[in-house]
Amino acid sequence: MERESRTPWRASGEDPLEVLWAAHASASNRGAVDPSSSKTSPESEGAHGERRRRLGSRRFWGGGALLLALLVMGIAYRYHEELQRTQLGMWLKRGEEASRSAAKTVYYCPMHPEYKSERPGECPICGMTLVPLQSPSKGVAQKQAGEAAEAAFPPGTVHIDPLKQQLIGVAYGEVRFEPIVHTIRTVGKVTYDETKIARVHPKIEGWIERVHVDYVGKLVRKGEPLVELYSPELVATQQEYLLALRAKETLGRSAYREIAAAADSLYEASKRRLELWDIPEADIRRIHQRGQPSRTLALYAPVSGFVLARNAFERQRVTPETELYVIADLSTVWVLADIYESEVPMVRVGQMATMTLPAFPGRVFRGRVTYISPQVENVTRTVKIRLEFPNPGFALKPDMYANVELHVHYGRRLWVPEGAVLDSGQEQIVFIAHEGGYFEPRRVRLGPKVGDRYIILEGVKAGERVVTSGTFLIDSESRLKSALQGISHAEHGRTPTSGEPNVSPKRPPEHSGHKP
Repeated sequence: MERESRTPWRASGEDPLEVLWAAHASASNRGAVDPSSSKTSPESEGAHGERRRRLGSRRFWGGGALLLALLVMGIAYRYHEELQRTQLGMWLKRGEEASRSAAKTVYYCPMHPEYKSERPGECPICGMTLVPLQSPSKGVAQKQAGEAAEAAFPPGTVHIDPLKQQLIGVAYGEVRFEPIVHTIRTVGKVTYDETKIARVHPKIEGWIERVHVDYVGKLVRKGEPLVELYSPELVATQQEYLLALRAKETLGRSAYREIAAAADSLYEASKRRLELWDIPEADIRRIHQRGQPSRTLALYAPVSGFVLARNAFERQRVTPETELYVIADLSTVWVLADIYESEVPMVRVGQMATMTLPAFPGRVFRGRVTYISPQVENVTRTVKIRLEFPNPGFALKPDMYANVELHVHYGRRLWVPEGAVLDSGQEQIVFIAHEGGYFEPRRVRLGPKVGDRYIILEGVKAGERVVTSGTFLIDSESRLKSALQGISHAEHGRTPTSGEPNVSPKRPPEHSGHKP
């Protein structure tokens, strides 16, 4: 109202300069003298002309001053109007910016709340993902919507907002249905195949006349001569054999069957005696062809292999107790390895295995499990297993260290990461993650543990998301909520539904007054 009273021309829409100029023209016309209204003398006309000149001069300078004042007022008015328009535009612009900023979502760091940003991203201080800052009204609306949505999930389901999920370190995995192959890795040591070690003893007393294998480590072939022995008893047995041979040739044609049979039995007995003393068939045949006994007879290698020990020297007296040689067949070798007692159910006799050695980089040897020890080592809590590997070319040397892998195939099975299973001893639970931050507890039936995974026999489906980190804290909140729901149901006289904890109703407090 004050502005309208000071500037009345605003209502009429007229320019203030034009109004002032019209007023000045009207005043000038009122002060002018009409020449037709009166007649004057020449003297009076001169004085009057002087007066008019003075008056005209005054009017001129007064009009100029008035025009200058009006010009200054107009300029000031226009400047004032322009200033008001500028201020109004700034106020409108600020209002629009404020409304736009109010509509924008502000993000902040949960660990450093003082840091805020208009864009999502990561905190430059700690690297944590920024979360949106919600207004109280919006938070209340979301809470009510969350409670309505949570009622659609099974009992025990909890809702955790993204901020709290970050604080407790929630991570996710997925239930998968895939072929599962578990690899047991261990270290082993190459050793001799004990079933292919031969110890050479003479079966008769005598003396060594000649040594053919004279050092340890020599590779010998089966049937190769080791030493030559002289034994008086062996020479006598050869003579008996020759006599039995002649008797058989002479008496074998007798008409009496008993005599022929006795001669034949004597021959077979003497020959059998030579065979039992490890005299080969070829030497017996040579004795038969020569017709006279041989002074020395050779002992031959029973197997092909490497000499591990030697106790045979020339002119040495030997008896059946003397161990002349130890020979090991290295066509196959054993590998002794240790596995943990938890891995024993996964290993069976006949299971295939692979082996690599630092001495042969890039080369893989394949074998199988031949023995599992029935006893657990008391200190290391491991079980000894034995594997057998073929050794063509004798590349594998005893006492070599090896890396052994056993592959256990389970076929296509459902599995979850190890961290997803919460085992309380009586039950096993996983938390299924739903959209919107809802977590549903689900009981499962576990199969064997394979590395860092559990095989699931029952309770989940392939493709479901499970929590792999932070399960303990989520479980605590779920149990607390279930307990509170049970108490609430008990107070209202309602029996908890299936899946909710059965909490008995509270007893009303007893009054201290007299009983009715």
